Amino acid sequence: MLDSMFTSVFGTSEALVGSVSSIDFLLCCGVSIALGCLVALIYMFKHNYSKNFVVTLALLPLIVQMVITLVNGNIGAGIAVMGVFNLVRFRSIPGSAKDIGSVFFAMAIGLATGMGYLWLAAAFTVIVGIANVVYVISPFGKKKEPGKSLKITIPEDLDYTGLFDDVFDRYTAAHELIEVQTTNMGSLFLLEYEIQLKGPEYEKGMIDELRYRNGNLKITCGRMAAARDVL
Repeated sequence: MLDSMFTSVFGTSEALVGSVSSIDFLLCCGVSIALGCLVALIYMFKHNYSKNFVVTLALLPLIVQMVITLVNGNIGAGIAVMGVFNLVRFRSIPGSAKDIGSVFFAMAIGLATGMGYLWLAAAFTVIVGIANVVYVISPFGKKKEPGKSLKITIPEDLDYTGLFDDVFDRYTAAHELIEVQTTNMGSLFLLEYEIQLKGPEYEKGMIDELRYRNGNLKITCGRMAAARDVL
């Protein structure tokens, strides 16, 4: 089974296009269409897309297969690969990294089916599809929660040293007291922290606990740049 995966249905990679039977050609076309549809489904998984691009992506393996089949007997597979990859220019508007990656994915499948390596193309599609789903649903490559500025007002008679450390340990990945100010004629302290939340869903719970701790005085939590501009 594994050996047949690397065997072309056309016999050898040097086979002329004229020696390709109608059945073999139609079989390759069917596999290209099926795998192209699978590529489109993989691309659409948790990703914004347009119908035009998805349809083009689904047809791309079939188009590349035809090009490879036609040139295989003339200038060789090496030149064919270089020529086919120039088809990436079909997009006049620059796309995202995933768009470009999906185009190359579809073209690689077309290269394999165009040379008759149907089992290899199917295995490659399944492997890349599984890897794509795993990467998308895993935290791999996920951006860290951006740092925020947290300002807490407390009464002057409250010792702020380590006062909120236990709350920060539960809701933040990092925190640091960077500034202490007196306000309201010295009757209040304004503490400014730089924090990094464990996730956006932790913000409300943290503020609720801080309000209970500081007597429901003013608390401000916002972006670092915005907070700096206010100051």
